Amino acid sequence: MVSKIIIVVFHILLCLEFRLTKGQSWIKAGYWFSGSEFPVSNINSALFTHLICAFAPVNSTSYQLSPSASDEKHFSNFTNTVKQKNPSVTTLLSIGGGNERLYGFQGLDLCWVSANTSMDMSNMGVLFQEWKGAIDLESRNSSRTPLILTAAVQYSPNLDSASFPIDSIQQYLNWVHVMAYDFYMPTWSNFTGAQAALYDPSSTTNADYGIGTWINGGLSADKIVFSLPFYGYAWTLVNPANNSIGAPATGPAITEEGDMSFKEIKDYISRYGAIVMYNATYVVNYCSIGTSWIGFDDVEVVKIKVSYAKERNLLGYFVWQVPYDDNWLLSQAAAGQEDNKNGQNNQRVLVIILTTTAAVILLIGILIYYCCIRFKMLKSSKGKVNSAKDSKNKRNSTAAGDFNSNAPNLIVYNLTDIEVATNNLSIENKLGEGGYGPVYKGVLQDGQEIAGFRVLGFCIDREEQMLVYEYMPNKSLDHYLFDPIRWFILDWKKRVDVIEGVTQGLLYLQEYSRLTIIHRDLKASNVLLDENMKPKISDFGMARIFTKDGDEANTERIVGTYGYVPPEYARRGIYSTKSDVYSFGVLLLQIISGKKVSILYGENDDISLLDYAYKLWKDDKGMDFMDPSLDDTFSSCKLMTCLHIALLCVQETPNDRPTMVEVFSMLKNEATYKTIPKKPAFSRQTDENEQNKSAMHLEVCSVNDATISEVVAR
Repeated sequence: MVSKIIIVVFHILLCLEFRLTKGQSWIKAGYWFSGSEFPVSNINSALFTHLICAFAPVNSTSYQLSPSASDEKHFSNFTNTVKQKNPSVTTLLSIGGGNERLYGFQGLDLCWVSANTSMDMSNMGVLFQEWKGAIDLESRNSSRTPLILTAAVQYSPNLDSASFPIDSIQQYLNWVHVMAYDFYMPTWSNFTGAQAALYDPSSTTNADYGIGTWINGGLSADKIVFSLPFYGYAWTLVNPANNSIGAPATGPAITEEGDMSFKEIKDYISRYGAIVMYNATYVVNYCSIGTSWIGFDDVEVVKIKVSYAKERNLLGYFVWQVPYDDNWLLSQAAAGQEDNKNGQNNQRVLVIILTTTAAVILLIGILIYYCCIRFKMLKSSKGKVNSAKDSKNKRNSTAAGDFNSNAPNLIVYNLTDIEVATNNLSIENKLGEGGYGPVYKGVLQDGQEIAGFRVLGFCIDREEQMLVYEYMPNKSLDHYLFDPIRWFILDWKKRVDVIEGVTQGLLYLQEYSRLTIIHRDLKASNVLLDENMKPKISDFGMARIFTKDGDEANTERIVGTYGYVPPEYARRGIYSTKSDVYSFGVLLLQIISGKKVSILYGENDDISLLDYAYKLWKDDKGMDFMDPSLDDTFSSCKLMTCLHIALLCVQETPNDRPTMVEVFSMLKNEATYKTIPKKPAFSRQTDENEQNKSAMHLEVCSVNDATISEVVAR
């Protein structure tokens, strides 16, 4: 037994040593630009495996290097200077051609970013072949290590009129630097944007799409080095209150073209006390100060992007550019160390492992012995435990009802399964925070993506209590309603599907479930969309359950989201099914208008969304409230009908609000009595004729006499 344990331990040690050796090939590159005026001697080269000196111009006639006198001095001293702090760092010269050995560089980097025609791409492929041939020949004749050959390329290999020569890149280059940035710039975009978005569900202009296109086109992942831009852009907002990604803007802010280094951004934030926000959809940080809006990558984004590069099995990352960093904050985050002193030494790790081998062997022996004893004890008591559990389950079933009698079979997961699926509940896998707790995305061993709505199973292991959901790929409704880029995906037909789906979901919770369930936090971000853009209500962390004879309840702890909470709950802690009706009304107003509840509206920007909708409806200008892109001409569900229903749902008094059964009937355009809405809750308006408007009137909206035949939970 001991001999087997020793073999296993040394096998582990060999694997660890192999991983340490393999880890040395991870590229941590950085560009230094000669025009930055940043002293080469100040570069913290210990944080990089490769440093690239940019740029050496090429004479268009002789095709020889033609640097200026100042650049000549920088180039000649660059390698010796950076190697003083890190002798193992590899240096490359970013040029269009020339004799890099003259300056002691160990490689070439081609930065031909203007290439955009088929002829350019063809010539580029020939150039790579000729360079590789010349490099191999020079190495054979001189017995020197072959020069490294790389190139800087666009985020996608496919341009409008040409494509990069992937076959030549694969065959002749060591790797390429994929420049996944400058997607949006204030000099030409009239909306704030994520200039280096990692993801974008509504567009192909994002890093993940570009990397996938390179790989699908035939370039190996281990020939791709991912980009980390150490700079951002500043826009001038049209309206300071509308300061999200995609907000209307009028051009650059702060600088002439809006470009700012990370150091300049951090100084600006510190000076004005701005709050930095994080957007998980695009993976970007941003902040706003008055009319100035700045988008950039902070420490958390850099860490996520490095993790992304490792998960995609890329070769590493490169920084543009090194002098833009602020006290090496981003460089240290990317390199996986907080400061230079915390850099790990592989040999030291190996020594520690070897010196503790004896202790490990002893511990494993004790553990095996303990497990054997424990297994026998558990096996002998299994019958007693199962009997006790059955008795306890019967008692719980009697008290709370038999929830398993008509529920699907749920899978019981152990915590190890969840940790493996979510990469140890890493921050890179975190989707957000719900009422039940943090939400993580993961992939089970069978390939099932988890984290969305439909309950697949649960985990009660150690100190953890978790629910395992199916993953919803299209995220939540708010990602589309309030995004000026993605809002067009939600045409009126899709929005009707969302309205009807949420209605049926609430109808099931309130009327057709065996127990009445009040969600208490219904809002756009808690309506998830599946692959067909069908809605599913999520996040029941704040929900409460009533028996069917229950009416309302009271709580001292107010939960929910500002703007969606009804007045009786906000003021007195009273909640009922009419609380969710109120939240549904607010959500319905947002769906038909595309407007946020947190912003003020009206001529003077001084009234709430509810008041604004009510004022326009009362003045017979209801269509002015609607999203102008929506067309209900060929739909049985009309925009004005939805506005009417929404205003009924957000009335001050719970008894004035309709039930979800009545909402369902009105949405189906049946011949239904509809009251005239009173002013909405929290309103500052006065209703002169409110008493006169409380009369009932008959409104026939269509000839569709469909009845409720079946209600399905969503």
